[in-house]
Amino acid sequence: VQLQASGGGLVQAGGSLTLSCAASGRTFSTLVMGWFRQAPGKEREFVAVISRRGVNKYHADSVKGRFTISRDNAKNTVYLQMNSLKPEDTAVYFCAASLRLYMGTSSHKTTGEYDYWGQGTLVTVSS
Repeated sequence: VQLQASGGGLVQAGGSLTLSCAASGRTFSTLVMGWFRQAPGKEREFVAVISRRGVNKYHADSVKGRFTISRDNAKNTVYLQMNSLKPEDTAVYFCAASLRLYMGTSSHKTTGEYDYWGQGTLVTVSS
């Protein structure tokens, strides 16, 4: 599976960005998809996950109410809509794909649960 993330950039605090991640190499609807981020000097952290058909979603508390994960299985793409951005959202954002079944809100929050990773896209939020 190959994942190609895009959509990062520089935005002012309070602004919005939408990240996209295009997948290839496997039937997209068989993959649970997630977004993670990694700020300089910090560990990679979970942002959001979406189940195979998009019925179930879960967002980290730090982004809940501001970010929304979605997917379009016809386009083999997962999205992360980011609103009300804050300087602390500055990070490289990674999309990831998992072959494991989605098991609920405790599922797919760690990097080890994912099998494939994209290259990352940088989001910089200025104050």
